[in-house]
Amino acid sequence: MSQYLLSIYHEPGVHASGTAYQSEEEMQNAFDKVAKFNERIMADGQFVYACGLTPPESARRVNIDGSVLSGPASPGDRQLGGFWVIEVADDETALAVAQRGAEACGQQVEVRSMQ
Repeated sequence: MSQYLLSIYHEPGVHASGTAYQSEEEMQNAFDKVAKFNERIMADGQFVYACGLTPPESARRVNIDGSVLSGPASPGDRQLGGFWVIEVADDETALAVAQRGAEACGQQVEVRSMQ
């Protein structure tokens, strides 16, 4: 079994502007679908961990000298908004799980195997 990171990325400013979804109803619908997706991967024994992240604007970066900078590492680019770690037999299964995740949240999902 191998572990995979399934990542969701958001456009800049989406969290701050509240425009990730067209309406409150659409947002709640996506949350409900993601909850069902999470239940399924748990039932299938594929779930390792999942997490949504705070807005990228809240990020801080720590340099090797200990100095702290505010904001994301790549301002203006798409930012990581949340992720799942799954454990499945192969790439094909990881892609199938990611496709169900993309359908659930209504957004593209990046799939990367973990070393």
